[in-house]
Amino acid sequence: MRHRLVTYSSDTTFTALGDPTRRAVLDLLRGQSLAAGQIARKFPVSRPAISKHLRLLRHANLVRERREGRQRLYSLNPAPLKAVDSWLNQYRIFWQRSLTSLKAAIESEGAQNCGEASEEIAGRRHE
Repeated sequence: MRHRLVTYSSDTTFTALGDPTRRAVLDLLRGQSLAAGQIARKFPVSRPAISKHLRLLRHANLVRERREGRQRLYSLNPAPLKAVDSWLNQYRIFWQRSLTSLKAAIESEGAQNCGEASEEIAGRRHE
């Protein structure tokens, strides 16, 4: 059952991160806590639309909400992003290995081509 909860949480996180507006909201909250109205003013969509985005971000545990008087303040919760980073790290390793192999192949081909060019130039001198 624990595995299922982890998968659900990751799926919710990835779903939340799939929308550019929600990613932009997270970027805003990276430096400070903001009220829902302050967040909504930064976007060309309606305030109810931003409320829906914030609700989904709360559900994914990517933002925390706290009440201060009549306002709801939102702040970033970076903990779920660790799972995303861990998942992405597999691809970083893959690309690093792939690029290292590509570099070695290009350098090897370049060295081989230099050797052939040197032999060709040397052959012309002896003619």
